[in-house]
Amino acid sequence: MKKHIPNAITCCNLFSGCISIVLSCNGMMTAAGIMIFVAAVFDFFDGFAARLLKAYSPLGAELDSLSDVVSFGVAPSFIMYHYLSQSVVTLPQWRLEIAGFSVLPFAAFLLAVFAALRLAKFNIDDRQTTSFIGLPTPAMGIFVASLPFTLMNETLAFIGELIASPLFLLVVIAIFSYLMVSEIPFFSLKVKNLKFKENIKIYILAIFAVTAFIFLGFAAIPFVMLFYILESISL
Repeated sequence: MKKHIPNAITCCNLFSGCISIVLSCNGMMTAAGIMIFVAAVFDFFDGFAARLLKAYSPLGAELDSLSDVVSFGVAPSFIMYHYLSQSVVTLPQWRLEIAGFSVLPFAAFLLAVFAALRLAKFNIDDRQTTSFIGLPTPAMGIFVASLPFTLMNETLAFIGELIASPLFLLVVIAIFSYLMVSEIPFFSLKVKNLKFKENIKIYILAIFAVTAFIFLGFAAIPFVMLFYILESISL
């Protein structure tokens, strides 16, 4: 039975992503973001359980990717669609209507498309055993899921102004879509030992994350994700 435990955890990841989509459709963006975070927890523990129980299987690998497409591709796209739709309402010149229907917000689902491409690429790329080529899909998903929390932080009022801009949101979509399928190396957060020299990038990220959380709480998440991207690109 132990071989089914990681797959069951992966299914919890998928289930959480589906709930996030429903919450987004009902305008509950903070709750939708929370469910993506819950999915990320399950995504971490399914791999951890597989390694602990030595319960690897081709089915598990495919199921993990399919779940990630929903939880970190489609679900974040719905959150981005919500904010794009709001921004278009406040700025009529961006509506780009066809038959009275605004089509620009559908650009949000490019995140889901490129997330699927990134995960398909990962499944057939044997170079990504200890690090990643291209931005991991969960990193993109967590960044988008954290946007509702930044809007709740009064000290980050400028974030609300940015999210109200269709141009800003489209640039975010374009950048993250590119990063997911790029050939840029990103370091893995898996720690095999506690040696500082071998895990210096992770320790630097952890110090930044703790400091940011002390001052900003959950609103720090997008800044931590951006720091992870910049650290991977620069080191």
